[in-house]
Amino acid sequence: MIKADRHRWLSDHLQMATELVHAGVSPEPHTGAILTPIFQSTVFVQESVEHYLAKGHSYSGSANPTVSVLEAKIATLEKASIAYCFSSGMAAIVTTMASFLRQGDHCVLSHACYGTTQEVAHDLFGQLGVEFSFVDFRNIAQVEAAIRPNTKLLFSEYPTNPTLYLTDLTAVNAVAQKAGAKHVCDSTLASPMIICPLAFGVDIVIHSTTKYYDGHNMTIGGVVACASAEDGAKIFAYRNKHGSTMSPMVAFFTLQSSKTMHLRLREQSKNAQQIATFLEGHPKVQAVGYPGLASFPQAALAERQHKNGLHGGMLYLILKGGAHIRKKFLKTLYRPWSFGANLGAVESLVSCPAVMSNSNMSPAQLNGIGISEGFVRISCGIEDAQDLIHALEVTLTAL
Repeated sequence: MIKADRHRWLSDHLQMATELVHAGVSPEPHTGAILTPIFQSTVFVQESVEHYLAKGHSYSGSANPTVSVLEAKIATLEKASIAYCFSSGMAAIVTTMASFLRQGDHCVLSHACYGTTQEVAHDLFGQLGVEFSFVDFRNIAQVEAAIRPNTKLLFSEYPTNPTLYLTDLTAVNAVAQKAGAKHVCDSTLASPMIICPLAFGVDIVIHSTTKYYDGHNMTIGGVVACASAEDGAKIFAYRNKHGSTMSPMVAFFTLQSSKTMHLRLREQSKNAQQIATFLEGHPKVQAVGYPGLASFPQAALAERQHKNGLHGGMLYLILKGGAHIRKKFLKTLYRPWSFGANLGAVESLVSCPAVMSNSNMSPAQLNGIGISEGFVRISCGIEDAQDLIHALEVTLTAL
């Protein structure tokens, strides 16, 4: 009888829950520590010029062993050839744009994308001679009509923050390929538990690891995962130029917190479904948006593209009565809810995009993408749904 080596895996084809815990990670060879150590060192001593980088690292500004392990884990989870971690989600977005856009180039960007992404397009790259078209990625005809001879990137957001618009990724890929452009997708609000855009043929996926990878309101970080190693090499080169790599301490925390993503997302999705259903029937609520609701305009697309029967922890509500009622609701909402700008964590949060994530937009622009005066973004945590719904019910009844 052959005795199995207890240090080896029987299969390379693991389920996602196992990958979340183990992908990229091996016990530390000198001590056997099961957790990847924090290599809090700027420099790594080299033996000689001939053997420079023989051990893989030289300077943490370019690459760090702790960060490299997290990058290997995320590359596995995102079905990528390679991934690189950043100091923030916006650092990841800026570096991706800088890697593929030059003066005179054109990018098609979601009209409802994250407010700071729009600011970067207008105020940074726009000032450097890059052209942008902001279109509704729900409408493939609009995406096709926006293509120009100088189009280099199609930049989608799945789903959009905070309006939760979805994109038919396969259809957009076809448009990008026909135009000879790359399709980049910011999938921060979904997480790989819900969808892996690279599996649909997207070229590059971006996440703010601050959100579902962290899931505990502890860190700020970002990641770019690439289908091709060639694109990854460009991302690495520009990360090095920008000096925006993730710190080893943040990488260590993210390595630990990401292990429970599957557990968190299941509870968050379950809570979001129950809360959205409750809010949809409340007389003080004008509208509710959640991909798991039958009333959601893109429910069929969500069912087709989302994994595990999950639709995430994000939803929104629109209160009757406009801005005045919205302010009163946010001020009086009972715990366990908190009013704050983050999302994806175990604590349930509400936010006001009109004065937070999308404050750079005019009232007309906000209304144009579906953020009306009564709009409230909701990030569901892992508390008991009964407690969350009770707090909402009491608050709404008092409005």
